Amino acid sequence: MKPPIGRDTTLCMSLAARPGTFGSRFHNHLYEALGLDYVYKAFTTRDLPAAIGGVRALGIRGCAISMPFKEAVMALLDGLEPSARAIDSVNTIVNEGGRLTGYNTDYVAVRRLVEEARLAPDMPFLLRGSGGMAKAVVAAFRDAGLRAGTVVARNEAAGRALAHTYGYSWRAELPDTPAPLLVNVTPLGMAGPDQDVLAFPEPLIAACGVAFDVVALPVETPFLARARVLGKRLISGGEVAVLQALEQFILYTGVTPTRAQVDAAAAFARG
Repeated sequence: MKPPIGRDTTLCMSLAARPGTFGSRFHNHLYEALGLDYVYKAFTTRDLPAAIGGVRALGIRGCAISMPFKEAVMALLDGLEPSARAIDSVNTIVNEGGRLTGYNTDYVAVRRLVEEARLAPDMPFLLRGSGGMAKAVVAAFRDAGLRAGTVVARNEAAGRALAHTYGYSWRAELPDTPAPLLVNVTPLGMAGPDQDVLAFPEPLIAACGVAFDVVALPVETPFLARARVLGKRLISGGEVAVLQALEQFILYTGVTPTRAQVDAAAAFARG
């Protein structure tokens, strides 16, 4: 049984412009299931240096970092792990006695999913998007050995920079030529105004072999739903969200939950 919150309770937190509930529910559910004297709370801030100073000064064990702080926070830390250096972006801070180290568990999660899917190095991909999560995906693809890919982004500066940094090509619009791997890293299909929009036209979906959508809510976007009907292999944003949160949990606590415990926490977090 989890001890009641007291002076010895370890605090973990998140910082985001618009705090969500998935992380808090996921972590707190696992603390309860494993009887850990931890608590997790989401915050926002207009003063990032002061907030990170508070993490250090108050002994807050871990801090998840979301947009728009993932790059700005780097200068406030004492060190970066390879996962953060790979994409010059931090989504996780671990506090070891006042020393703050940055990680990127989005990169770790995508890299693991790519390796589990056993994607062939010569499998070309089309990736739509150029934001922070696109950087994590493209870097993970490169480091997993995928040699050929195209970043599709209307923002030419961001798209070209992303593609050039990781050794891929860029174009402004989707081509007619199909690719074996399609990746959506845009809000298309996300709950909200674009929730019914297909991230890729149906002919491209029909011709692909693997469909990957980083959108976490809904768990199955229109893109993935159509790909499923057509018999394609799927990689979902829900999988990325759970794996990256699990990696954070292990970094903060040193405890590895069972698969059943992780599944239960993920179901609770989505509920």
